[in-house]
Amino acid sequence: MVQMIARAMAALAVLLPFGGGASCNSSSDVVAVPDPATDNPLAAAKGRETAVVAGGCFWGIQAVFERLKGVLRATSGYSGGAANTATYEKVCSGRTGHAEAVEIVFDPSQISFGQILKVFFSIAHDPTQLNKQGPDHGTQYRSAIFFTSEGQKRISETYVKQLDSARVFRQPIVTQIVPLEAFYPAEEYHQGYMDLHPENMYIVLNDYPKVENFRKQYPSLFVEKK
Repeated sequence: MVQMIARAMAALAVLLPFGGGASCNSSSDVVAVPDPATDNPLAAAKGRETAVVAGGCFWGIQAVFERLKGVLRATSGYSGGAANTATYEKVCSGRTGHAEAVEIVFDPSQISFGQILKVFFSIAHDPTQLNKQGPDHGTQYRSAIFFTSEGQKRISETYVKQLDSARVFRQPIVTQIVPLEAFYPAEEYHQGYMDLHPENMYIVLNDYPKVENFRKQYPSLFVEKK
């Protein structure tokens, strides 16, 4: 609870766009990114695939991907550390190795992994910020893709090179691309946090703009949360 209060207070001090790329605080601070040159085609039949990404506070990341066409479930949680340190209080120390992450379960016949990355880089967070995101600082807020297959690794690495080569962002991308060892769901009170706490000033300044940017930038991919 103390960390959540501190997070809201920090957001109050950040009323202007803070930097280099994707939208985080301002509805006008959006980066248009190209489609991945390397991607999987849509599957011929319905199925389930999992992607795990991290990019700052998991509340906003989850809120974005819950509204992406083809996503069956998005869950806030922790990746990168041990099971016995996968709690909010411990992760907030910045000493567990965990990042606040979101597990995305999607239907590959509806949305490709590359398209998930496109939304991740352009809407969900700023991939050029090292160990921070807006008002949040620490390794637990790092940008990361925890790949679950060699195919995801290849698509992720190729896309980062593509975006850097095209100088889509003003600074180089610092997103880690590492294998997923485990994903630990966060406490229940973190799940769907944006929709449950619309009056929270952190949400107002940092997370609602992401969802609105998503709605405007990619209307064909945006679906209302059920």
